Amino acid sequence: MLDGTPPLRLAVLVSGGGTNLQAIMDRLEDGSLVNTELSVVISNNKDAHALTRAKNFGVEGLCISPKDYETREEFHQALLSAIEEREIDLIVLAGYLVTIPPCLIEHFRNRIINVHPSLIPAFCGKGYYGLKVHEAALARGVKLTGATVHIVDEGTDTGPILLQKAVEVFDTDTPEILQKRVMEQAEWQILPQAISEIARSKATGEQT
Repeated sequence: MLDGTPPLRLAVLVSGGGTNLQAIMDRLEDGSLVNTELSVVISNNKDAHALTRAKNFGVEGLCISPKDYETREEFHQALLSAIEEREIDLIVLAGYLVTIPPCLIEHFRNRIINVHPSLIPAFCGKGYYGLKVHEAALARGVKLTGATVHIVDEGTDTGPILLQKAVEVFDTDTPEILQKRVMEQAEWQILPQAISEIARSKATGEQT
């Protein structure tokens, strides 16, 4: 921590393998992500490998799934309560495939970030997630793609952009090969970087 400032407390929300979560953990472990504490990992999928990553890292992992609640409202309230109880400063969406409820966005206004595997505004919005983004990029024939970290608002991939990084596209790429390159060369780099900048701003009292 810096000058006695409490660390930035993170909740990372995931649905699958958790490779972006692992990128955050790696930066915490090697000391390049400072003034930051990973407090909880939350998944909507009890079988998500990301929860195993959290356990191996010694971090609390929770499954909060819409399937376990009678109404969507009950699910939303459970998610909000779990995050509030842990006094989270920043929510990080790292491959979270559930729509973020308005109550969460309102309560954590400008304190939720998402990593998206394209250079927004290209290949983003409703229906663009996972391999679908890379399939669309290849179908369009773009020569550059990349990743974006942005603040989450009520729209889909419409919030203010924090960081972007471009990645080259090759003629021989398949969606799977391109997805891997975008993760390695962009997502895994700019997501921890964005968290680091937010943590530094919190520590120094600057506006993010």
